[in-house]
Amino acid sequence: MSSSRPEMYPSPIWMRRVLLVAAVYNLVWGAWVIFFPLVPFRWMGVDPPNYPGLWQCIGMIVGVYGIGYGAAALDPVRHWPIVLVGLLGKIFGPIGFVGAAMKGEFPWAAGLTIITNDLIWWLPFGAILWHAWQQETGGRRRAAGSLNGGSSLTADSPRAGVTQSVARTAVAVSVSMTEAGPLIQRLS
Repeated sequence: MSSSRPEMYPSPIWMRRVLLVAAVYNLVWGAWVIFFPLVPFRWMGVDPPNYPGLWQCIGMIVGVYGIGYGAAALDPVRHWPIVLVGLLGKIFGPIGFVGAAMKGEFPWAAGLTIITNDLIWWLPFGAILWHAWQQETGGRRRAAGSLNGGSSLTADSPRAGVTQSVARTAVAVSVSMTEAGPLIQRLS
């Protein structure tokens, strides 16, 4: 599958491989949690949840992320929003866990899964997003530098959309967090 956008800096093969490994990992981990929901709790020596179906739903969500990472592996720059959503989940998940563990709602031992589910992916996902950003800003610099009808970056070009999409996503997350604040306080 070829892309119509010109690539200034082709995506290194390691990006595709990392996303494929993430896809396989998430699909396997999700299936394991769906089919054997109580096993992780037994291994950690933690009381199993009262509602294993909720844990199985988390497994389903993780598995769906695996499908997304597989799609993103086809073209990491083009599918950078999938990587962004994955990285945000891998940042906010541990933050939520630490908050819950500090309140005594989760045992700290349950956080061991954060290492393989979240932390190890921060650097490669961040590097993929940085590469996508470089594609965007490199294209803008090149367009600004060409005075005689060379390559130009138009508002409807795929690279120009990266910045606009990041800005819209940041605003949406900011608004959602602002609106969620009073609700979270009421639930606490």
